[in-house]
Amino acid sequence: MKIGKYNIKYPIVQGGMGVGISWDKLAGTVSKEGGLGVISSVGTGYYENEKYANQIVEGKPLHETNFYSRNALFKIFENARKICGNAPIACNVLYASNDYGRIVKDSCEAGANMIITGAGLPTNMPEFTADFPDVALIPIVSSARALKLICRKWKRYNKIPDAVIVEGPKSGGHQGFSYEQCFEEEYQLENIILPVIEEAKNWGNIPIIAAGGIWDKNDIDKFLALGCAGVQMGTRFIGTYECDASDSFKKVILDAKEEDIKLLKSPVGLPARGVKTNLQKMIEEHTAPKIKCISNCVAPCNKGVEAKAVGYCIADRLSAAFQGDVETGLFFTGSNGYKLDKLISVKELMQKLINGE
Repeated sequence: MKIGKYNIKYPIVQGGMGVGISWDKLAGTVSKEGGLGVISSVGTGYYENEKYANQIVEGKPLHETNFYSRNALFKIFENARKICGNAPIACNVLYASNDYGRIVKDSCEAGANMIITGAGLPTNMPEFTADFPDVALIPIVSSARALKLICRKWKRYNKIPDAVIVEGPKSGGHQGFSYEQCFEEEYQLENIILPVIEEAKNWGNIPIIAAGGIWDKNDIDKFLALGCAGVQMGTRFIGTYECDASDSFKKVILDAKEEDIKLLKSPVGLPARGVKTNLQKMIEEHTAPKIKCISNCVAPCNKGVEAKAVGYCIADRLSAAFQGDVETGLFFTGSNGYKLDKLISVKELMQKLINGE
């Protein structure tokens, strides 16, 4: 699979998962094994016990400057490079992030070969990479209309996407659809992907990458046959030894049954898929941890206003999950998360995905 000037041996992109689920060990190893490893820029202030955050208040990185720590991101890339060498590696930067432009520039300077952006339409993404012409830009969309809008806006930068990820409603974390749409046939991945492929042809030779619910070689072959250049997979990589999540986080996913994986309310304003745990019970009983916006992580939350409306702070609860707090953590996973039953190495997983089970 070729994206921009970079060749990736296998047509597999590892989904960027934050806080701290895909950092140096996972992303570096995926790239080493021939896929495209993706470092999440979310919550880097928590990396190595907040070692690289300059200000900590009540145990949390203060403001977006420390929640999205530049120093930590550089260290994550440095450590990932020790694993994968010069193999292509990407960074996922949420468009909803406060300080989005600064984080994109930090990622480029840290050594990202590609920037992947979802959680909003990144209509000005090329503005922040003007000094890094070799960095490939990959927006995440959920419709042909969204791709058309992005391409129109990017004309002012004389740029088209180097690849596009089309994410359906079976992915983990936040969805690009309403709660009802997530279950409607017309919004399922196999139905939204073909119009995006057709729209892409109007703008050039843009590789299309399918995401959301991809599980095995059969799924990969299915979307390659539809005209995709590759697939993105997040949930399956949680079930690897190299995944940066805590053992407790992995156990929650490994122990989850199909009925435990739900669409949950989020301060971001969109449904988010994860494992229903003790946190949701605490929210219902109004015993969840007190909400106090310290990190100012995403713009849609409006400095904690939306967090209070849904009953939890997403930055706090995702970081709690990363740190292994089973009682109050928020554990995102895709709809197939219940299929994970044991940990394997990234090397073994990649071989399963390429050669079949």
